[in-house]
This record gives sequence, C-alpha cells and structure tokens, in this order.
Amino acid sequence: MDEVFKALADPSRRALLDSLNVRNGQTLRELCGGLDMARQSVSKHLAVLEEAGLVTTVRRGREKLHYLNAAPVHEIAHRWISRYDRARVQALADLKLALEESQMDAPTFVYTTYIRTTPQKLWQALTEPEFTRRYWATAFTTDWAAGSEMTWDNHGVLISDPEQVVLESEPYTKLAYTWHTMTPELAERFEWNEEFLAKLAEEPRSKVTFTIEEAVEHVVKLTVVHDGFAPGSTLAEMVGQGWPDVIASLKTLLETGEPLPQVF
Repeated sequence: MDEVFKALADPSRRALLDSLNVRNGQTLRELCGGLDMARQSVSKHLAVLEEAGLVTTVRRGREKLHYLNAAPVHEIAHRWISRYDRARVQALADLKLALEESQMDAPTFVYTTYIRTTPQKLWQALTEPEFTRRYWATAFTTDWAAGSEMTWDNHGVLISDPEQVVLESEPYTKLAYTWHTMTPELAERFEWNEEFLAKLAEEPRSKVTFTIEEAVEHVVKLTVVHDGFAPGSTLAEMVGQGWPDVIASLKTLLETGEPLPQVF
C-alpha cells in the first residue's frame, strides 16, 4: 500500500490518472498527446503507476491500452473509510473504472487485483457453486467446456438461454463466457420496470474474461475484462459498479475464509 501512496504523491502521475479517468483504454501516444509531458516521462510515470497497481494494461494487436485500476483504492476504502460507515463503492466512484467510450475496439471494463492463493483455488472459486454463491450470490450449471451452455442461478433466479455459453476454458489460466440474458423473472427480483428491462434486453450480449497468472509464490494476479458493450450501455454502468464488490469479496473469501457482506 506504500507504493500506492507514493505513486499518488506525484502531480504528473495524478494527471495521467485524471486523463484515464476521462477516457480509459488510451495508448501511450494518446496519453502523451493529451498532456504536456515528454514521451519518456510519461512512460516512466506509467511504469510507477503499473507497479503500484493503479494502472493495468491490455494488449490489442500491436497497441498497449492503459486502464485505470480501482483495486488499490478499493482496498484502501476497506481498510479505513469503511470504519466510518461510508459506502464502499463511493470510495472509488470518481474513478469510473473503465466505462468511458473509446474510438478503438477496446475492453470496456478492466480490473486487476492480486490474491494470496493458488491458480487452482482461484479457478475453483470462479467455477464451483459452493464458492460463487458465497461471494456473488450466483452459481453456474455447466461442464465448463468451451462451447457448452450455461444456466445461471442469479440471486435465486434461474436463467437459461442457448446463447449463454462458455467461450474459453483453460483450467487455472483463462476462463471466458457470455453474460446472461435479461429476463422478466430477473426484472421482478430487482424491481426493474418494463421500460428498463426492455432497454437492457435490447443491448448486445457482452462477455467476461478472467485471466489467471502466478505473480510470485502464493500470490496470483487476476485480471477481469468485461467487454462487448454498445456505446452508452446501461448494462456496462451496472456491471462496472458491481464488479469491484464481487472481486473484493472473492479476494477476501480466498484470503480469510469469509466473504464480504453483500451489497449488490
């Protein structure tokens, strides 16, 4: 956590974060163009921000896209701000995560965190109902083979659809699947009106990808990319607000044996 505070202490690095807050998923060239800094200086500052976990990157073709990462701020909120009963999500609301539209075909939501666990245990936590129900109130019925259909049990509502499928499944390394269908039963559970449900149902089906990497011994790097949203997507805003809590609860469950209280 010391690295986070040191990284934030520099005004040039805060300016880079502000730039990503305005529009996430920028290349180095774009960041240099929007700030009065030399390319070499921007690269050095970005390296410090990446080391602190405040910026995460995703490669798309030959380009490296930079995203504001809310994980360290979220951990600070849990450590101190939550003691004063402030809403946990409010501590990182100004970061906007990665919900800004981009002119490129870029991921919409990118979140990186480090968890004291093993790739095997993290894979279990992402796939096995006894884990997913505890930190997410969600469970999946599937054999987790690429191309297989998935039935979601989302907060007690069963959702089945042939387009809910596993896209990639490499145990302990990578998992990707399409997002669930918006149904009248789900709308009733969350008290959405018909107009709001229709708006969500019109959106293209998005997808989520989990990438698991061993960082150091007994520490695993988890990167979550949720993309496939239409410009101005309402669903993107919803999942962008929900993912930080889901992942924070997953991390806490694996590191302490108990998930965080659910607020989603």
